[in-house]
Amino acid sequence: MSQNKVVYGLKNVHIAFVTDDGYKTPVAIKGAVSLSLSPEGETTPFYADDTVYFLSSANNGYSGDMEFALLTDEIKAEMLGWEIDSYGAIVETTSGQPKKFALLGEVTGDKKNRRFVYYDVQASRPDENAKTKEGGISIEGEKLPIKITPVIKNGKEITKSVLEQNITNTVKYEAFYESVYLPDFEEIEEEEEEIEGEE
Repeated sequence: MSQNKVVYGLKNVHIAFVTDDGYKTPVAIKGAVSLSLSPEGETTPFYADDTVYFLSSANNGYSGDMEFALLTDEIKAEMLGWEIDSYGAIVETTSGQPKKFALLGEVTGDKKNRRFVYYDVQASRPDENAKTKEGGISIEGEKLPIKITPVIKNGKEITKSVLEQNITNTVKYEAFYESVYLPDFEEIEEEEEEIEGEE
């Protein structure tokens, strides 16, 4: 299969809420408009011999926002720690605590699509906008600020995984949305040990 030259678009967004022993089954979220993230962390240079002798980088995850045409009340309530009362009203409670979740989705490539998962995501209350109709309908999406932080999975501190289909991972790729994908470092570590043994 050919390699991508470009990627674009956003689709197949799912979320899987965090549980005490892992994640719930991913749930499809319709109407994804955009995902905009900025990396967080500092790069610190150490100078010696009149040059940058060593450069340390801290990966503190990402912050940004995700926008949808409209989230369902059930998803929004669980995500933000709000409640739905006996008449079906969604109630913003001051004591509610947002729930963490994994965020899964897909970007389109010119040759192959790339599927991604961010493992530790927390949303906060969105801005609220409403305005009168002026001759036509202007649709406003629902944009939620999010914070993504690193977590320990399979012995390593990680933030996200991105999977592009190839001849060795078809089964994992096709089952990507059935559960939260967790990286497998075993084969990589075995290959590194073999290389070190040959030296």
